[in-house]
Amino acid sequence: MPKIEVNEDVFYALAGRRWSNREEFEEALTCAKAELDSDPWSAGDGSEDSGLSQAERTLKIELNDTNRPDLWATAGCARQLRVYYGGTRPEYPFFSAPGKSRQASQRVLVEASVRKVRPYLAGFIAAGRAVTDASLRDMIQTQEKLAWNFGRKRRTISMGLYRTAIISWPIIYKAVDPDSVSFVPLQWDAPLTLREILRQHPKGREYAFIQEHEPLHPLLLDSKGGILSYPPIINSAGIGAVQVGDTDLFVELTGTDMPSVTLAASIVACDLADQGFTIEPVKVEYEFDTPYGNVVTTPYYFQEPVFCSLARVERFLGEKISAEDCVKALGRMGVRAETAAGVERGESEKKEGVRAYPPEYRNDFLHAADVAEDVMIGRGLGSFSPERPRDFTVGRLTPVTLFSRRVKEIFVGLGYQEMIYNYLGSRKDLVEKMRGDGSKIIRIANPMTESYEYVRDSVLASLMTSESASGHSVYPHRIFEVGKVAYRDDGENYGTSTRQYAGFLHAGGDANFNTAAGQLQALFYYLSMEYELEESADSRFISGRAAAILYRGKPIGVFGEIHPEVLENWGITMPCTAGELDLEALF
Repeated sequence: MPKIEVNEDVFYALAGRRWSNREEFEEALTCAKAELDSDPWSAGDGSEDSGLSQAERTLKIELNDTNRPDLWATAGCARQLRVYYGGTRPEYPFFSAPGKSRQASQRVLVEASVRKVRPYLAGFIAAGRAVTDASLRDMIQTQEKLAWNFGRKRRTISMGLYRTAIISWPIIYKAVDPDSVSFVPLQWDAPLTLREILRQHPKGREYAFIQEHEPLHPLLLDSKGGILSYPPIINSAGIGAVQVGDTDLFVELTGTDMPSVTLAASIVACDLADQGFTIEPVKVEYEFDTPYGNVVTTPYYFQEPVFCSLARVERFLGEKISAEDCVKALGRMGVRAETAAGVERGESEKKEGVRAYPPEYRNDFLHAADVAEDVMIGRGLGSFSPERPRDFTVGRLTPVTLFSRRVKEIFVGLGYQEMIYNYLGSRKDLVEKMRGDGSKIIRIANPMTESYEYVRDSVLASLMTSESASGHSVYPHRIFEVGKVAYRDDGENYGTSTRQYAGFLHAGGDANFNTAAGQLQALFYYLSMEYELEESADSRFISGRAAAILYRGKPIGVFGEIHPEVLENWGITMPCTAGELDLEALF
């Protein structure tokens, strides 16, 4: 979970009040789903007893909601507490919206060359106040939290700060050959090309994985050719070197997902506005189509209102709450709401309820349930009467778990060693190396890395992973796993099916179809079950040396000799037999 360190005096000033002890402050933090990570009221943690003045003390706060990146900064967390405990909901008049254009003298031109590299940009000017040491450190912390946590290590979001006084407008955002451009990056004293930055600069080496495989790399420069930065890697040592005392800053965010980039820019703009900066919009003009059009003036409000019925609030929270009380509770969370009759997303029946308009710095209202949750927190968790459980049950293992344990015991008795694997993997491992077509595999829409982009639809690829790393071990090798697989299934309501599978693999000079058939026969013998076989054309196995396993006339698995191409793909030099079967189909 994200953790932030905030100056105590600055945080209390933005929150509009002080808390005198740890207990009160921890109770206050619950409205932000946060908790105190260290105790500033005890010696050794930044207290007066440790020799630090009150102005030097820091609060270390852990945020427990990964859906609220607006709380990952001093101003954002303080704003939530300020509004919750009686403050007015802040207004941010500098936002544009569909049908509500704003004039902006500063422009950024986004060329079509970045479309396949890092296509989206949002930015604004923060003016009217000198940057202090505390505010600069907080900006850097916000930059890192948004880029690391929300932006997946800068892959989908990165942020840069620049001195507006030495920028010649308009700014150009384009893609270039990484060997054709050089500049002096931050914390360096000589020019480097973009490719040299990835190899030599500490930040370049840390984030090289984002750009090194691309033929063109993004670059941000002004109309006179002055380089601002090489997003998402490093700023220049000139325009991009913000210092204490600077009064006007250009803040930009680039990334691969436009809603995320736009939201991150909105969060930073609202935080700086709360700290006393004047926010001036910037017009971003694209040479290609985007989800928000070819010209977008940022900060930009793109969130849609969400309707929640009173029936859902009652069902989720266990009490009848009037629409007026729901609106009041949402107001304490900084959410503008109104009583209304409407239809929830995914529903068809019109009901009485509330319509919530997410604040400019939030985009976590995906469903009516999210509105109900804010009603709960806004009203106060302590305001709900506790209830004793009405159902008393005895915990027990599910039938499939008991059956799986029985299967495990049999495999161990047959000389196999149990393995445990991740359920996520790459397409290369799960599909390409196994000679599959990927027709039934499930892809994750927003994976953290390519290595965990797909949900496995078979146990066999996981077993091959172990065998590929075990060539130095004495043969034979016998391993198995009992675990979950998931695959596309049009017959299910959600279009997918998750099943408990058992997979086994035998590698050695004696690994052939007959030995695998004998192991399978032993398994079913000890399970006291009958099965049948028929020839299988599974591409993972050698043709004519693979069989489908039938139980009560229905196919539940497959086994056979692994195809030589699969073995070569994994770098395995020893013959292997393997198989897998659906355990849930056996009982």
